[in-house]
Amino acid sequence: MTSSASAELSRLLFDGRYEQTHQDLHELLLDPVFDPREGLNMTEAGKLAYERSRAVHAALERPREILADPWRLFALAEWPSLVDVSTFSLLMVHYNLAFGTVVEHGDREDLKDLFDELDRLDSFSPYMATELGYGNNVAALRTEAVYDPATETFVLNTPDALAQKYMSYSGFRDVPKLAVVMARLKADGKDHGVYPFLVRISDGKQLCEGVHAAPCPEKPVQGLDNGLTWFDHVRVPRRQLLHGDMGGFDDDGVFRPASGNRRKRFLRAMNRILPGRLCVSSAAAGAGRASVYIALRFAAQRLTNAPGRNDLPIIEYRSHQLALYTALSRTYAMTLLLNHAKRQFTATPRDAVPAELNHLVSITKALSTWEMTDVVATCRERCGAQGIFSANRIADYGSLLQGLVTAEGDNQVLLATTAGQIIAQYDDSAEPAPAPDPAGRDLGDLAFLVAAVRHREAELLREAAAAMADDTGDRTYFEAWNGTINTGLEMARARGVRSALECFAAGVGTLEDESARTALGLLAALYGLSEVRRDAGWYLARGVLTAEQVERLPREADTLCARLQPYTDALIGGFNLSPELLRAPIAADDYVSAFQQRTGAFGPAAGAVAEGS
Repeated sequence: MTSSASAELSRLLFDGRYEQTHQDLHELLLDPVFDPREGLNMTEAGKLAYERSRAVHAALERPREILADPWRLFALAEWPSLVDVSTFSLLMVHYNLAFGTVVEHGDREDLKDLFDELDRLDSFSPYMATELGYGNNVAALRTEAVYDPATETFVLNTPDALAQKYMSYSGFRDVPKLAVVMARLKADGKDHGVYPFLVRISDGKQLCEGVHAAPCPEKPVQGLDNGLTWFDHVRVPRRQLLHGDMGGFDDDGVFRPASGNRRKRFLRAMNRILPGRLCVSSAAAGAGRASVYIALRFAAQRLTNAPGRNDLPIIEYRSHQLALYTALSRTYAMTLLLNHAKRQFTATPRDAVPAELNHLVSITKALSTWEMTDVVATCRERCGAQGIFSANRIADYGSLLQGLVTAEGDNQVLLATTAGQIIAQYDDSAEPAPAPDPAGRDLGDLAFLVAAVRHREAELLREAAAAMADDTGDRTYFEAWNGTINTGLEMARARGVRSALECFAAGVGTLEDESARTALGLLAALYGLSEVRRDAGWYLARGVLTAEQVERLPREADTLCARLQPYTDALIGGFNLSPELLRAPIAADDYVSAFQQRTGAFGPAAGAVAEGS
């Protein structure tokens, strides 16, 4: 029963693409290069991440081929972080952000030598957009590239301290680096806006002339060479402007920007951010699944006591079940929401991205990374002291998620921007989503839970739009938005939750295995119930729940957990993970032996002492 159910759940979780897109990445991580190495300092750990990144590159098709298949790129984002969170960061910056920008805007014959260098990974490519003083406002960045027609070069310069490139990988000077640098293109006395440039940072021995770098403070777990980078009148050949279809030089050597406004050209130059958000979400979902897998396997073996009983697996406690099964439900929900966003993205022509897709991807990125941050923290806590050790992975995933929350758009800013766009497009003539009648409704009824969340989303949107349109007071636009922003954030979050619940419901309907369908239905109900419980006061005040139902919510959640317990192995089996891949001692079939083997504890000498004491 378990293997059949797990196979169906795996098909759902990997959107039917596991064998063709994911399996070889899974198998690659079994290579000894990914075996744990104890006692490394941060610099050594960072150098190891570069070594592992090269191993991944050598084992797979070329980056250009991976970029041509977004599903493959998303899978690459999902797997390496399970065994080395730093390797994920290096691969995604090189493949998606930097080399992806070169492929989209610099795939020209005159750049073939540099293009091939990056495709072969002879050099790594940092992506230098964010500046110290303009973290969430890249369009206002200050690094400038001034064109010198006499030498047909750009002079790349950092005008002040706030314009230093921030967090890019520039610290290891013995690693060849050919960076994509976003800079303000100035020619003929005009500022043409922000464009990408290909700039050699390091030749593998030292930083190049005019390039300066200082390391950022040390980060827990991730020993990468993040730094501050600044340029002192660095000469960049004209050919290394990655102008794509955003402009170019005419026969007279005059730069002509493409038609359209500067904002559109900037968004075109930064268009790897959208798939990057799906890559970030893929890594988050993968870390969430691995954390729940480890925590649930450990919970089935970790013994505790109970009234009248000894040596009881801790998963038997309803308090432990509620925490871990709710985390499991959120992990499934975010995986299914992410699959939906990936399908929408891959089905849409890149030159015609509608606003609705941008909204979906942005909400998915923010919601999934926030949710998986909570999931990882819950799993770490529920593993007790064992969850603290990097050997057991979960603590490392916590460090990864802290970075993902701010990557490719800080979540709070990203979601607020998205909410503002949705509110601005609101049509007050549209039919409102009716409030579901709670009378006699089963709190585990998925259709009722979907309707409840849909109503909350619609009401929050109506409320936010009305507040923005209210002109009865004397206030600036900023004051109006500032008074609405928190309602807008809740609305955007509710939209993501509603979409995830709808994906859950659709997924249940596709399963043929009865046990898989039952397990997924229970898990979907627990996710929906946890979301309604989160805002129970709101639902009660608006008549979507009765007072009796609100009081009953905790008991209903406990009941769902008890019903879910027999399906635990099938549900985590759908993740296609294994103790051999994760190499986390507490995920092993016999965690005590695995932990002793990893630490060298309780060997013959220790045993002799114990027996004689």
